[in-house]
Amino acid sequence: MIKVEWLYWLVGLVFVLMAVQMATDRSNPKRWASAAFWGLLGLTFPYGTGVANATAKNGGWTLPAEPLGIAVLTLIVLAGFNFLGKGVPMAGTGEEREASATRLGNKIFVPALTIPLVAIVCASFLDTSGLFETGKATLIGLGVGCLVALAVGMLVTGERKLSVPLHSGRSMLEAMGSALLLPQLLAVLGSIFALAGVGTQVGRIVHDVLPDHSKYLAVLAYCVGMFLFTVIMGNAFAAFPVMTAAIGWPVLVEQMHGHPPAVLAVGMLAGFSGTLCTPMAANFNIVPATLLELKDQYGPIKAQIPTALPLLVCSTVIMAVFAF
Repeated sequence: MIKVEWLYWLVGLVFVLMAVQMATDRSNPKRWASAAFWGLLGLTFPYGTGVANATAKNGGWTLPAEPLGIAVLTLIVLAGFNFLGKGVPMAGTGEEREASATRLGNKIFVPALTIPLVAIVCASFLDTSGLFETGKATLIGLGVGCLVALAVGMLVTGERKLSVPLHSGRSMLEAMGSALLLPQLLAVLGSIFALAGVGTQVGRIVHDVLPDHSKYLAVLAYCVGMFLFTVIMGNAFAAFPVMTAAIGWPVLVEQMHGHPPAVLAVGMLAGFSGTLCTPMAANFNIVPATLLELKDQYGPIKAQIPTALPLLVCSTVIMAVFAF
């Protein structure tokens, strides 16, 4: 049986291999700190399995959590004090890349399309086969899809050395920097807020402010709250447990008898409109600007705001009209 932990270990191994490449890249003025950051991150994946085993008491090897906490603090210091750098990408000249793009044509999209195709097949047909860990077929299928896409990509391009895609991936990793981890960190922050009772406290404030049985004001508070919390936290999935615990479930569903799937789904849509407006959603807004070398790093946000605000208004109206 293939376990999802193996996928995490593979991701960690890739980070470690790229860290070794960074350490040997003299074009990176901060190569040792960069290698330390990504190598340490890669090692936390298998080490985290031992910590999870110790916490869940489910057998297997167990490891103390304190070194993992020290590793996280070290990552924060390395990223926070700008110790990360990037080397010169190992790519051909502009003419060579243009010629390669012309030669490949639309074939270049085949590897990217392979990933969701394999993931769908695994989730649809192999979930109950016993081949994958129970309930993890989609996630494992995504990992298998990436491996298949790597093989397909090398076949399509005619590349024979595995080090070439590793170097290309490492160049992209250096370009994105520590912003790559921001979505995961913000999602964890949302879980911490939920466990700390932030949603409950926000709910008490809203209950004191909103008039009784004011459906439309409650809908407005939920949608705008999802928007604002997403702007602050950069992730609608992080804002969702806070605002749903505060307004979505106790007020709109339990008190006003809203249809739960409609209320919660449209609430997430309102949150996604906030994703379009915040630099905290680095993987959507800042990383693309960096990879495309845009002169204005906030260019994507400025271009998306005219879409985001009408989306918020439409989400609010749709919930008020159709969710009850």
